[in-house]
Amino acid sequence: MSAVAAVRTPVSIRPAVILNLGCGSRTSPWCVNIDWSPYLRLKRSRVGSMVAPVLLRGERRERFAALAGNVVVHDLRRPIPVDDGSVDAVYHSHVLEHIDRDLVAGFLAEVRRTLRPGGVHRIVVPDLEAATRRYLAHLDACASDPAAAVEHDGYVGAVIEQMVRRESTGAAGQPRLHRAVENVLFGDARRRGETHQWMWDRMNLAVALADAGFRDARVLDHRTSAIPGWDSIRLDELEDGRAYKPESLYVEAVR
Repeated sequence: MSAVAAVRTPVSIRPAVILNLGCGSRTSPWCVNIDWSPYLRLKRSRVGSMVAPVLLRGERRERFAALAGNVVVHDLRRPIPVDDGSVDAVYHSHVLEHIDRDLVAGFLAEVRRTLRPGGVHRIVVPDLEAATRRYLAHLDACASDPAAAVEHDGYVGAVIEQMVRRESTGAAGQPRLHRAVENVLFGDARRRGETHQWMWDRMNLAVALADAGFRDARVLDHRTSAIPGWDSIRLDELEDGRAYKPESLYVEAVR
């Protein structure tokens, strides 16, 4: 073989396009990060960026300051602003449970629209099955140890608290004036999108995905994914390797 014939043209490899929907402050430089949180809307506004340091305190102020500049501010109740079949993977964590149950099919269809054939859809949600098993185990424990009953509301709350709560988590415990301003700007917990509208387990989530046209749904853990470069993205993992949101259900399906 001649020296000329041995020369090969370099192959250009396109980086994977990965959407991180409802990202909040959990962003990745490897993803297109999309969110519509009150914090982002404050940061986008010149007036809001001046008001926020006064309105927010402690951990909430730190989260506001830490918001990355690489977030697309977009309401996911509207179509995702990308072309059909242009995305390699879509990820969202603790988003689906905040969508009204009768709107879930439309949301899943919209995600499917954006994915190329073979693209990966990764969903992370609170695990109803795990929370219910913990609730039942504690109920049994109370039968043999009545003193444990004082802690039982916490196990009930793990299942239903975010369905019934009216006040935003962030506003609770703030000075009255701050709470009043926040409620005028953003409304209560439901208006902010904080409340759970449905709960998911490995059964009903697999059915919803199949109904939306996805295939091969499977339960994984926080470290394992078919998303290209997941070891670098690490959206579900803390620096020490622990899960970012323990007791979550991790499900992936294919377009």
